[in-house]
Amino acid sequence: MLGLMQDRPLLISQIIDFAAASYPDVEIVTRTVEGPIHRYGYKDAHKRAKQVAEALQGLGIKLGDRVGTIAWNTYRHFELYFGISGIGAVLHTINPRLAPEHVAYIANHAEDQIIFVDLNLLPVVEGVYEQLKTVKHIVVMTDRAHMPASSKIPNLLCYEELIAGKPGTLTWPEFDEKTASSLCYTSGTTGNPKGVLYSHRSTMIHSMMMASGPVLAIDPDTTILPVVPMFHANAWGLVYAGPFSGAKLVFPGFKLDGGSVYELLDKEQVTLSAGVPTVWLALLDYCAQNKVKMSAMKRTLIGGSAVPYAMIERFWKEHEVEVAQGWGMTEMSPLGTLTRFNRGERDLPDAERFAITAKQGRPVFGCEMKIIDDAGNDLPKDGSVSGNMVVRGPWIVKGYMKGDGKSQFLKDDWFMTGDVCKIEPDGSVVITDRSKDVIKSGGEWISSIDLENAAMGCPGVAEAAVIGVRHPKWDERPLLVIVRRPEANVTKDDLLNYLNGKVAKWWLPDDVQFIDAIPHGATGKILKTELRKRFEDYKLPTA
Repeated sequence: MLGLMQDRPLLISQIIDFAAASYPDVEIVTRTVEGPIHRYGYKDAHKRAKQVAEALQGLGIKLGDRVGTIAWNTYRHFELYFGISGIGAVLHTINPRLAPEHVAYIANHAEDQIIFVDLNLLPVVEGVYEQLKTVKHIVVMTDRAHMPASSKIPNLLCYEELIAGKPGTLTWPEFDEKTASSLCYTSGTTGNPKGVLYSHRSTMIHSMMMASGPVLAIDPDTTILPVVPMFHANAWGLVYAGPFSGAKLVFPGFKLDGGSVYELLDKEQVTLSAGVPTVWLALLDYCAQNKVKMSAMKRTLIGGSAVPYAMIERFWKEHEVEVAQGWGMTEMSPLGTLTRFNRGERDLPDAERFAITAKQGRPVFGCEMKIIDDAGNDLPKDGSVSGNMVVRGPWIVKGYMKGDGKSQFLKDDWFMTGDVCKIEPDGSVVITDRSKDVIKSGGEWISSIDLENAAMGCPGVAEAAVIGVRHPKWDERPLLVIVRRPEANVTKDDLLNYLNGKVAKWWLPDDVQFIDAIPHGATGKILKTELRKRFEDYKLPTA
């Protein structure tokens, strides 16, 4: 017997409709790319999102078409989140920090029809424009007064001119809630990036969980500063959870230095923020050096890489700000676990309370999690053993775009995360290792395989391996390990100069070490476990 409830679809357009009707004057504040602070309310954003939708329809965008963005956290990007998905097209957020060949590959693999780009990110598009196979229009997200000239891209469109004159009265179409809403690509250890295709249903359920009491408890008294980029897993869902909760949103644009972030936190009286540890380290140092305190902040969500115990302690003791550590993946929308305090735990002594936060958290409702051995057998959740973490749930990927990466998907919908962890009796997750060899630097992935392949092209190099080495600011940075060809005199400077321009600048290794032989396993694979052990206590010159 089925229930007698209405089967209304869960659609992203409902979020901006609700925000405009229920919280019309609640502010969205942006430090714009052009410079000035921009302010308006949800009612204004609602109309402009519809103008975006009408403009897209005028350019021929229809249900299922992919529309790319290369943009920072701003009010215009916010409008695109709803204007694109609202008409059933797919919002494809592209990470501008990727190497040019990956940007081109991603845009082509997604078959983007249009790319919206922020003013100071136009060089990223110019660098790959000749390689783009399906893109018909490039829209610069600015007004006519700030429109740049480009000798490489013909017929650039201006965002403000594109939507000007549109009535903003469109009635959002209805369609199946399982329709694709947005697309993010994630890089693995080998091969090309893989596309994670979110649905309206998955996004809505994930966002409601983000806003819920046991997670972030977002309400109309909350002011959110999402430092986590909108090009990374949909800013962890905050761009959706904030509006339907009536929260004020503060977008930082591209200025993420300690002083700029503090200025917004203070002037806008931000109560909740979210980002990776490197941003918060700069903020904490700025506050200490300038003897200022975060006056309104109550909580910060930190993810992307492990949060140091010392950072948790500093936030609380210097600013009375509670840290919530989150773990997840692009494939998980990304929420998987969050450090939360069960009854009585918030009253524990500082050391015990901080120790809880230093773990990766407990699974949130909707994310099932377990650990298995290499044969697929379930392992106990008693903290005694580490295993391969697998997850499933309504906002977790069941397949990659165009069928890539099939080996990560197990029977009964379990997804192999690639992380190794142990699960304690109270549900707490402790990541103990990674089965992947990618390096996580400042919350962003660096592919060791891509770096190795690039280094192997340098004259005088016989073999190359890349491992992650601990770094106090970036969590990890790449160390390049080289075996020279006989009688070759290739140097560290030779290698770094060779790699410059072949990989993203922030991927460049922090150091190069030369050894006689790289250890290999029985199948010929490099034994990176041995390399990590050998360089376990190695200190990078930048550390």
